[in-house]
Amino acid sequence: MIFTETRLHGAFVIDLEPRHDARGFFARTFCRREFEAHGLSVEIAQANLSFSRHRGTLRGLHLQFPPAAETKIVRCDRGALLDVIVDLRPESPTWLQHVAVELTADNRRALYVPERFAHGYQTLADDTETAYLVGEFYTPEAEGGLRWDDPALGIAWPLPPAGMTDKDRGWELLQAAEAGLRSRLRLPPSPGAEPGASQ
Repeated sequence: MIFTETRLHGAFVIDLEPRHDARGFFARTFCRREFEAHGLSVEIAQANLSFSRHRGTLRGLHLQFPPAAETKIVRCDRGALLDVIVDLRPESPTWLQHVAVELTADNRRALYVPERFAHGYQTLADDTETAYLVGEFYTPEAEGGLRWDDPALGIAWPLPPAGMTDKDRGWELLQAAEAGLRSRLRLPPSPGAEPGASQ
């Protein structure tokens, strides 16, 4: 596998290295040692599959708060999508910045999403299937989200949104939610840190 770090520290695009022969090819899509060599968590709690019937379907932006924060490895097995992640680590120099990566059945590319990132995507083709390896169990009480069209994020979605849930349309704008997000996504104090010390 080829790991390419995005401009958001810890978020990686992962490309395959297929070995071709007359039958076709063989490629590794996951290797714990390779992930660990890049400092990435390899805990897998769930494997999920999402099917979107129509082009333009928009899902997200979703996250889980600590202590149930989750990593994701996202891949498109059928069709095509634009995958978007937003850095929500308050201590990060790229707080609230995002990257967008096209994942398709043809490019066989994956995206590694670190903990404390929001994640969403829009399908670029009908009948798109998305596979996730997730590092934490789904925890409804830890669930949160960002508005897909929040002007503070400035995400350029390629198509008019279709097939959105009321929940995804109803997330608060950052203008109202940012203070609460910062508080819930802040790292806990390090062991032995002085009370009140900044993290």
